[in-house]
Amino acid sequence: MTIKAARCAVAATCLLMSTLASAEQPDRDGAAAVLSAYKAAIERLDITDVEKLFSPDAIVIESGKVEGNFNTYRDHHLGPELKEFKSFAFGNYKADIRLEGPIALATETYTYRIVLQSGEAIDRLGVASTVLKWNGQAWQIVSTHSSSRKPKAPAN
Repeated sequence: MTIKAARCAVAATCLLMSTLASAEQPDRDGAAAVLSAYKAAIERLDITDVEKLFSPDAIVIESGKVEGNFNTYRDHHLGPELKEFKSFAFGNYKADIRLEGPIALATETYTYRIVLQSGEAIDRLGVASTVLKWNGQAWQIVSTHSSSRKPKAPAN
């Protein structure tokens, strides 16, 4: 191969890599879609296949406890908990997402209402801080920390 041919091959490879990279760029909407898919699964009370939204080594922290990776959280906390619910509904959901290269930092605020199988309703104000990472093909959650509290009673 001549030097000129080698340079052309290198230039063509760089152009191809640049084109492929631009077609698969991480964006805020993609990160928001992952958060939305997770939220929707919880509202459906069906977290089948949700682990694909999480990195295998993701860390889940909820209300002051490190739950471990998503599979541990699913199997020992979230999954059994969802079986006790008749419904789960988010309200006033807002996600503020900031991109830092291949990392998305999300601050989520929301209310939620759980109705237990017994009919008892539980209302909460919630917040979550979620970190997602672009793996070259998709956004995945690498860390999420959520907490909640009872809303203040209305003033009389």
